[in-house]
Amino acid sequence: MSEFPGGSKSRVNRAGANVRANTASIDDLRSIEEWRAAHRAVLNTFQASLRTRTRNQSIVVAQRHKRRNTIFNKLRRLPKMELSRMDDIAGCRLIFESIEDLYRFRKQFHKARFKHKRKNEIDKYDYIKSPKNTGYRGIHDVYSYDVNSKNGDKYKGLLIEIQYRTLVQHAWATAVEVIGFITENQPKFQQGDRRYLKCMSLASEILARVYEDNTGPHPDLSNDDLINKFDNLDNELNLIRTLTGLNTAETEASRNRNTILVFKPNGDLEVFSYRDSTEALDDLFRLENENPELDIVLVKADTSEEIRMAFKNYFSDAKDFVRLLTQAKREIHKSINQ
Repeated sequence: MSEFPGGSKSRVNRAGANVRANTASIDDLRSIEEWRAAHRAVLNTFQASLRTRTRNQSIVVAQRHKRRNTIFNKLRRLPKMELSRMDDIAGCRLIFESIEDLYRFRKQFHKARFKHKRKNEIDKYDYIKSPKNTGYRGIHDVYSYDVNSKNGDKYKGLLIEIQYRTLVQHAWATAVEVIGFITENQPKFQQGDRRYLKCMSLASEILARVYEDNTGPHPDLSNDDLINKFDNLDNELNLIRTLTGLNTAETEASRNRNTILVFKPNGDLEVFSYRDSTEALDDLFRLENENPELDIVLVKADTSEEIRMAFKNYFSDAKDFVRLLTQAKREIHKSINQ
């Protein structure tokens, strides 16, 4: 059997532990990069299957490698996490028009005839039925890659995460990412000023009620209390006004290319496109090594519009969230005054 990417699972775990302890050597980083790069084969297999199954449907499909900085931060946040078991290094994201479409597709995908094994029970990562207290709603599945081929043996057991979101849920998640870029706070990870976390969790509840006939993390609040609590926090933070004022980066990613997005501290977005995925991955690692302080991500989607839709956070694009939330608040005010 071919050697496990990065040397062995124990070697990858040891490298991850050294990153956590801030003692990682060049060999440790090389082991991690080899292991990360191996996930490309897993991504390619799953995205091809997903694109075939979503053809002629209103479903956006995109894929991404988890950013190195994000991996390292996760290791430090979760002291018991073994790197080889981190299940979202590679991810495919599907964005649906409705919750009904999402559940229908997921149910069909679970019946797919392939050897890859879903690792989680059906409701374990269903954050639509059980929203996170941050306000996150969506569903994740984790699959273990399995293949019978001489060249594919070494990838056996690598993990991939499939994310399912509706357009409304994606708009909210995008805004949370943008807040992490433009402020010193990370409501996604429950870090920083807790008011941002609370404000966005209330916003999630508003969106769920109005657009999806559902509830979020605050199902017991009356409509009146929900709006008042959100408005009080928004008045303190000027959050919606800030998001509204952002300039969206007008950057076009070329069709059918691998694209690296580099988010600069001043808010600028630098974009690199590649026809060859191997070249793109090599450049990703080079840019990460040269710019460890920057957020750098490699993404791929069929069209520039799909890249913008699936990865709006990297373009500081929270327009959909602001539009949806403004309209939703209007609808709730109408129902209160009737």
